[in-house]
Amino acid sequence: MDVEDKIDLIKSFAEEIIKEDELRELFKTKKKIVAYDGFEPSGQIHIAQGLMRTITVNKLTSCGIHFKFWVADWFAMLNNKYDGDLEKIRVVGEYFIEVWKACGLDMKNVEFVWTSEFINKHPEYWETVLRLSSSATCQRVLRCGQIMGREDSVNNPAAQILYPLMQAADIHHLGADIAQLGLDQRKVNMLARDIFPKLGFKPPVAIHHHMLLGLQFKDTGLKGVDRKIELKMSKSKPETAIFMTDSKEQIFDKFKKAYCPEGVEEDNPVLEYARYIVFEKFDNIVIERPEKFGGNLEVGSYDELRKLYVGKKIHPLDLKNTVARYIDKLLVPVREHFVKDKKAKALREKVLGFAVTR
Repeated sequence: MDVEDKIDLIKSFAEEIIKEDELRELFKTKKKIVAYDGFEPSGQIHIAQGLMRTITVNKLTSCGIHFKFWVADWFAMLNNKYDGDLEKIRVVGEYFIEVWKACGLDMKNVEFVWTSEFINKHPEYWETVLRLSSSATCQRVLRCGQIMGREDSVNNPAAQILYPLMQAADIHHLGADIAQLGLDQRKVNMLARDIFPKLGFKPPVAIHHHMLLGLQFKDTGLKGVDRKIELKMSKSKPETAIFMTDSKEQIFDKFKKAYCPEGVEEDNPVLEYARYIVFEKFDNIVIERPEKFGGNLEVGSYDELRKLYVGKKIHPLDLKNTVARYIDKLLVPVREHFVKDKKAKALREKVLGFAVTR
């Protein structure tokens, strides 16, 4: 691929690139480009974190980018996941890695880095955190509290200040040229871009990917990025999320109850999963319908599907069943891995036995 092909591929999943000219310059001038994303090991892993993340990372690595997954065990502790029990958090991190391997993550250009191990080996990390803290106001840092999945509140722990500063330090110490995170992480990436030049650090290019909607819709009246965060798939609302080891029956049951207004694309999670997951993995799909309703219908692109659905040529139930069927096909190898592989099976059983705390 030439530079413009790589930019176009990244645009296929990015909601925004800050800034595109900087990304273009990276591709032109740097031989080994490093991108990173961090994840708190917590709870089960849903398809936005599993399937969609795998699709995104594989696109990045196909451009020659080296991707670092920051296994944020200390961040999960700061966020009081599993009551801060690092042993449990470590198990969940291993479980996440097994899921990504099972659903097709290209491991050749992927590296998993554990926060606790890295920082213990690099104590200079804390000097960076202190320098960052001297260059940002409390108000600015507190506004980043959303990245913890928590609203600004005087009742939240002091970790809400430490967490964003550490996340900004991660970018520098991992040597990340690109911070490739969800749109909900935008505020801390912008914090890093603003502060880094003051410390003599190179600010990262920020690439923010789309956040999948939860299956059930409730309009809270929020606007912009805040609205997208509010409506995203969340493991804290299991009825709205498809988990990577859900059974076929669970998948179809959740889709059956999903919000899917007839003829409407906006805020329609079922169409979203078709766009961001199904058509990323399948060249075409078949809408299965009885003959009396028109019979089976082959669709060759998301745009074609969208036009048919908006034109009310496809019934919501048929769309739900079709997307559920293809999502299930993608999850079969993952379910099988966690049945046949003894290590993976033991990890999942432990994770399911843990009580998740917020």
